[in-house]
Amino acid sequence: DDATAFNGEKHAIISNKGPLNKRLTVLLYQMLEQKGIATHFVSDGKDDRHMLVRRSEIIPLEVVVRNYIAGSLQKRTGLVEGRKLKQPLVEFYYKDDDLGDPLLTQDHIRELDLASNDELVKLKRQALRLNEVMLPFWANCGIQLVDFKVEFGRLFPDKKNIVLADEISPDTCRLWDVNTGEKLDKDRFRFDLGDLETGYQKVLKAAEDALCS
Repeated sequence: DDATAFNGEKHAIISNKGPLNKRLTVLLYQMLEQKGIATHFVSDGKDDRHMLVRRSEIIPLEVVVRNYIAGSLQKRTGLVEGRKLKQPLVEFYYKDDDLGDPLLTQDHIRELDLASNDELVKLKRQALRLNEVMLPFWANCGIQLVDFKVEFGRLFPDKKNIVLADEISPDTCRLWDVNTGEKLDKDRFRFDLGDLETGYQKVLKAAEDALCS
């Protein structure tokens, strides 16, 4: 139920956020597995806060895929928020709160021994494939997938297979209502745009309706 922003500078406990995110992550992982995207997901848990996953070593990189200008990309480029990119953009960030999760180049990643060149190719390819599946899914929900952040893990025991891990939720995606432009993701908390739980509930209901139709 923790909500954090700006590398932990803003923090709050929001009742029911955890179960909402968990339910959405389970639904999305099940859908993605059916689409041929390998994840660490095994099955739903026995309560509303847990799920069973395969053990994996998380690669300390946040892989961000952007479809529209928003967030730090808007700050770095000065381009208008909401402008569609010419093609999806993939970025890598160092998963280190003490350093502020900095943006890294492939040369930085190699120097830090965070991932091999072959692994980086796989990460980018898998992230773009995920985007190809997620874009039409969210569009069918009446939601615009602006950008998203995902993590990947090396599966035990040999750590050779890289799969999608962690979560997919409004904590990790920018999701805007197609018709109204309402922001339904964690930006509601970051910038005090409205009740966070209400936004997350709208996202979950839209996903459930789309998957049941």
